[in-house]
Amino acid sequence: MIVRLTSLIGLLALWIIAAWIGNDPEVLPMPGALLGPFRAEVASGALPYHLAMTLIRVAWAFVLAMSVGLALGLVMGLCPRVDKWLDPWLVVFLNLPALVLIVLCYLWIGLNETAAIVAVTLNKIPNVTTIIREGARALDPDLRAMGQVYRMSRRSYLRHVILPQLAPFIAAAARSGVAVIWKIVLVAEFLGRSSGIGFQIHLYFQLFDVAHVLVYSLSFIAVMLAVEWLLLQPWERRARRWRRA
Repeated sequence: MIVRLTSLIGLLALWIIAAWIGNDPEVLPMPGALLGPFRAEVASGALPYHLAMTLIRVAWAFVLAMSVGLALGLVMGLCPRVDKWLDPWLVVFLNLPALVLIVLCYLWIGLNETAAIVAVTLNKIPNVTTIIREGARALDPDLRAMGQVYRMSRRSYLRHVILPQLAPFIAAAARSGVAVIWKIVLVAEFLGRSSGIGFQIHLYFQLFDVAHVLVYSLSFIAVMLAVEWLLLQPWERRARRWRRA
């Protein structure tokens, strides 16, 4: 934790130096200059509201992408025939730009919550599927043979043999998923929503208000860093612990 705090302090010092050299608050204000806009946005309720809207979209897209990606990756990793059929689809969606999917979903579904969440989910499913597929391919054949010897039911085999081995891959997919999803959510909000951090960044971008853009951006980054450090990293360490035992 000390190393992380020191690193963040170094980043803050770099920001101060850059702002001092530039000497133009309209381009890059000092960190202290953001306190006033931050307090005003919190007092008005705008920052908590838009932050909550973005977090809700991130949560929905994360749960859907992880659920579908886990199922697809497991099937593709365990069934080579299915993998041959679906692999071209996976490659296509992996290389399809997020912006294209967002625009198409807005055109096909409309400028609504469903389109935004579907677009973000479709962008993340291929990444989750790829990670889980590699994990399924790396399953220990000896443990599989053990399950057959003891005639474990499919449910017990999935719960006690497959999922523990996939836990590190699921944790990795979750960490990378959160990191990617919230960025795509901001783009979706920037393009076609009337609430959320991305919408507010779009608004203040049109007003050339760098201070408010930084306030909303840094507020959301702070929340996602807390999620990363307090939830995802401890979960990943716990998921990998059995391999070191």
